[in-house]
Amino acid sequence: MTKDLTQLEILTELEPVAEQNLNRHLSMAKDWHPHDYVPWDEGRNFAAMGGVDWEPEQSRLSEVAKAAMITNLLTEDNLPSYHRLIAQNFSQDGAWGSWVGRWTAEENRHGIVMRDYLVVTRGVDPVALEQARMIHMTQGVDAPPDWDGFLVNVAYVTFQELATRVSHRNTGKVCEDPIADRMLQRVAADENLHMIFYRNMCGAALDLVPDQAMMALTRVLTSFVMPGAGMPNWRRNSVLMAKHGIYDLRQHLDEVVAPVLKKWDVFERNDFGPRGEQARDRLAEFMEKLGRDVLKFEEQRDRMLAREAAKGDLQPA
Repeated sequence: MTKDLTQLEILTELEPVAEQNLNRHLSMAKDWHPHDYVPWDEGRNFAAMGGVDWEPEQSRLSEVAKAAMITNLLTEDNLPSYHRLIAQNFSQDGAWGSWVGRWTAEENRHGIVMRDYLVVTRGVDPVALEQARMIHMTQGVDAPPDWDGFLVNVAYVTFQELATRVSHRNTGKVCEDPIADRMLQRVAADENLHMIFYRNMCGAALDLVPDQAMMALTRVLTSFVMPGAGMPNWRRNSVLMAKHGIYDLRQHLDEVVAPVLKKWDVFERNDFGPRGEQARDRLAEFMEKLGRDVLKFEEQRDRMLAREAAKGDLQPA
């Protein structure tokens, strides 16, 4: 039975791996500028500057695209909370501190470019958007009481970054605007590189402290929620996004959870002790349940969409 390592010991042991992955990230990350992704010539003044305030008919976005853009942007807006959690549970020294700073600076661009796009194109009500931002950022986000420490947080951000990549990419498609699609492809590419850093660090943690890391991983996946949960209109918007394939249970299982677990060989490893084996068994049971939930969700969604299509056919021309 291996001895558990403290958070400080884990961070110290993994710092060379963090430095290696930071350097890898910096070699692959592309510099880009938010102003290059916004159609500024579509902009005009609002009433306070002698122009015209927002009206619903000014937006070219569907209700689904609006819900997805608002949800994704408000999620990005909560960056100060994420920075606090990462800085507290990683470190602000050495390679860890360099990564935290770089990640925060890169993430900040996402909120900048998305908001500029929505305001310039009048895609959503800017007043309602600002009111929602104030509420969401004032509430902030915090980890559950038993989610302290590096292992739980690095596991969470691995899956969260990949989930965000999927959501941004599909939001770009549903906007039916090549400018929005290009912009969100760029944001999704950042999220993918961030995910790779965290995935590699979590994989290294599994090698270093298999039981501790497996227990943290199971805790995260069996109670996973997206970071935007709790924002204004979260339930309505997340249901719309799931209903229209922007981020749903099938994508969560097939495009996020399963590929990462496979990358780590979670169900093939033989280096777990009793606690790690027990945690893996719990995760296996959860994965089976998630698979059943996916099928149930898809059946319900198909019935709902069929009912809506039938109602549409009955509408007068």
